[in-house]
Amino acid sequence: MQTEINLLPWREERRQTRQREFILMLAGAAIIGLACWWLWSQAVNSSISDQRARNQYIETHIADLNQKIKEISELEAQRSELIARMKVIQDLQGNRPNIVHVFDQLVRTLPDGVYFTSLARKGMEFTINGVAENNNQISSLMRKLAQSPWFESPTLKTVMAKSENANEFTLSVKQSSPSDQADKGGNE
Repeated sequence: MQTEINLLPWREERRQTRQREFILMLAGAAIIGLACWWLWSQAVNSSISDQRARNQYIETHIADLNQKIKEISELEAQRSELIARMKVIQDLQGNRPNIVHVFDQLVRTLPDGVYFTSLARKGMEFTINGVAENNNQISSLMRKLAQSPWFESPTLKTVMAKSENANEFTLSVKQSSPSDQADKGGNE
């Protein structure tokens, strides 16, 4: 008698068991992989949302700082305008006595026999129209104006004989100040 042992079912069972174990391990690995991927995506999404929140916070503060910078620029512009106005006012206050000196010098330089008919000022230049008894008096006026600390560069424009004892003249002279002449004298 021969004994027959059939090993095929046992091997078949073992193969099926291993195949089930492999499928279970494959499914387990897939579940673990999906779980890891889900955790990783949650961590990345959380980091992204945190970074967006930080960016929004920074952008809000940057907008606030830009507004403050704009306000500071406007205040600096107003400050510059006020300083310019103050300088103009100080210059006007400082130059106010000059016109008194100019008129005083016009009277002091006026020789006998000469009188002014009109006086016009454009910028720092005076145009003087007047009448003199003779040409020597006009020359004397021009010399005195040139020697005055408040005038410089007298220039005779016209002289017309009005009658035997009267000559009409027009001359121009530039206004200066004693401090300007001191500066010019010190620089030369």
